[in-house]
Amino acid sequence: MNKLRSVLLFVICLIFVLSPVAVAAQPYQTYTYSQSGFAMLSPDAYSPDKEINAEYMGLFDYYPITEITDEMKSKLNDREIKAIEDVNSKNKDLRELKDIRDIFVDKDLNVYIVEASGNRVIALDRYYKVRFVVDYFINDNGVEDTFNNPSGIFVNDKYMYVCDTDANRIAMFDLKGNFYKMIYAPESDLFSESAIYKPVAVAVDQYERIFVVSSTTYEGVIVMDENANFAGFIGAQKVAVSPLEILWRRFQTKEQRAQAEQNISTEFNNITIDQYGFIYVTTSSVDAEKQAEEINDKEGTYAPVKKLNAQGKDVMARNGFHSPAGEVALDNKVSKSADKEKGGVSKIIDAAVGPNGIWSIIDEKRARVYTYDSTGILLFAFGDTGMQLGNLQSIEAITYQGESILLVDKTSCTFTVYKRTEYGSILIDAIANNENRDYAAAATRWEEIMKRNNNFDSAYIGIGKALVREAKYEEAMVYFKSAGDVDSYSAAYAEIRKAWVEKYVWVIPLVIIVICVLFSKLFKYAAKLNKKTQLKVGRKSFKEEFFYVFHLMFHPFDGFWDLKHEYRGSVRAGTVYFILVVLSFFYQSVGTSYIMSGGDEYTSFFTQFISVAIPLALWVVANWCLTTLFDGEGSIKDIYVASTYSLFPLVLTVVPATLFSNVLVKAEMDIVGMIIGVGFVWAGALIFFGMMVTHDYTLFKSIVTSIATIVGMAVIMFIGILFSSLLMKIFNFISNIFIEISYRI
Repeated sequence: MNKLRSVLLFVICLIFVLSPVAVAAQPYQTYTYSQSGFAMLSPDAYSPDKEINAEYMGLFDYYPITEITDEMKSKLNDREIKAIEDVNSKNKDLRELKDIRDIFVDKDLNVYIVEASGNRVIALDRYYKVRFVVDYFINDNGVEDTFNNPSGIFVNDKYMYVCDTDANRIAMFDLKGNFYKMIYAPESDLFSESAIYKPVAVAVDQYERIFVVSSTTYEGVIVMDENANFAGFIGAQKVAVSPLEILWRRFQTKEQRAQAEQNISTEFNNITIDQYGFIYVTTSSVDAEKQAEEINDKEGTYAPVKKLNAQGKDVMARNGFHSPAGEVALDNKVSKSADKEKGGVSKIIDAAVGPNGIWSIIDEKRARVYTYDSTGILLFAFGDTGMQLGNLQSIEAITYQGESILLVDKTSCTFTVYKRTEYGSILIDAIANNENRDYAAAATRWEEIMKRNNNFDSAYIGIGKALVREAKYEEAMVYFKSAGDVDSYSAAYAEIRKAWVEKYVWVIPLVIIVICVLFSKLFKYAAKLNKKTQLKVGRKSFKEEFFYVFHLMFHPFDGFWDLKHEYRGSVRAGTVYFILVVLSFFYQSVGTSYIMSGGDEYTSFFTQFISVAIPLALWVVANWCLTTLFDGEGSIKDIYVASTYSLFPLVLTVVPATLFSNVLVKAEMDIVGMIIGVGFVWAGALIFFGMMVTHDYTLFKSIVTSIATIVGMAVIMFIGILFSSLLMKIFNFISNIFIEISYRI
């Protein structure tokens, strides 16, 4: 009995231990992205709470079905029974939801949904119960009217705006569902003759300006004033047209060009507006290749979501590692399902604005939500397709309801309520504190976030910014580096450098004077040695060969002539220069400042050796092969020596530039690039003039030979790759035969 009690007690304890895990498990994974584009799992910011269907809304009670009893049949005639049956049949159809197109929440947290196939708007209270339904109305002509495939809705303090898409109009109602007036297609010469006004989404700002997205309008968002007078277009999408299309249009007629412009799918598909009047518009018609480039370019030209001001200028901040465009790793495996159609760029179909400047977009492909802060930093992404609570079969629309998110499932004709988790609340509080400039409280919240999610880069950045305000710059730099925030790291370093310069201002001119004196003495010594060696007959010492490069760099024509004919250089000195160049690039790879490199990347001496040795070997071999056919006077040894001597300016520029990068801030890094660029141009010019003098070519012949040498390098590389691939196939073939024989034996 004691053993039995022990086993039972163990089982009970095990159930209590494991049950929270089972409850906390979600049907999707929440994640963010690192700077390098890797998905990093995160605690859930939102958790599915319940699914709202027609029965939960109370549509069954709103459209009751009267049961016809035997007693009723005895009291009613056939005509009356038929009327009841007709009402029952109609109500049975109306109590079902078939095609939810849009969802909206007003300031009182009441919910409005648009059902297209039912041609109605259903108004719910904050608890998702029916308040009223608009399925017919008396229009401004005094005639009973209905919607025709409505698609979008917007509600402000006074009116409800419904996009009656196939009727080519917007219907306005008061907040009780009473018809107010109709807004028809605006009249303007800016509309093309064949344009059809089909409003699918609408938003109204605090000045009652109306912004309309029409599914067949590619000129941008339609803007009307409070009296529904046309005011113009804003935010027109830029179209990517190939050079072939541009050429073809030159041969098209005026009518053909107009038709081609209409066939370009550049229209927006949805719109929303924040409390400050900024407009968020989404589109799924951007060229996929351009959208993929946008993820890292962050220019906004081909972004699938934009934030427009009243003049139509895109003012969206894109300060995150990647542009707000949905999925970053386009082959992301975070999704639990293995649907191949989920690959590629996101198909963004709706946006929603939440509290404290956060906003979200939804990806129709993946049934996923991507949420960003006001600066464009990804806070979290969640969602997946499926049948479990929290998964959606086909996502259609999104909106915020206070601390909750509502997502519409077009297939099941329901919407799911997602409640904010403790982690999500801490995250939003941290953002709110930042918005309110309560940075100390924000830092506390970010620390709480890090305890739950040490992969969240924004937490590191938030703590780093709090430390900056406390003048703890070195500590802040550690956090900024952990998050990969080079801009903030550079700003913190600038403060440290400023303090150092103020304290040791006398050191800077002293260091400059010492460097100049050392270089002056070096060049004077090299000039003296070279002048002395000029009269020396016979073989030169290694020191004399080594220092000859200082004369050659500034006098290339005389220098390369003497290098070949007076034996001023040698293979051993050239090889030393080659090794010095390799060491310079190796030092550059490990010694460049974090501000310039942007991260710690693995490198090795062998990698740098190969990166210099292969191009040099290809140049020497290709140039020798060509010049032997075109009367070149240089041997392969002459070409190697001249080429390696020509590389020395890279040592004189790469090493100082790398050292210099460690004292500059990000805005000054162009100086480093300029110094290294001078080194490459200098070395390239020396190689060109070296080959010209070595082979005794004219300028034109030297240019042609240099171009041909570069082509020859490409040919040799191609042959080498082809030959190595054939060898690998032969090796694999022999290996497979050996394995097969060993198995049979």
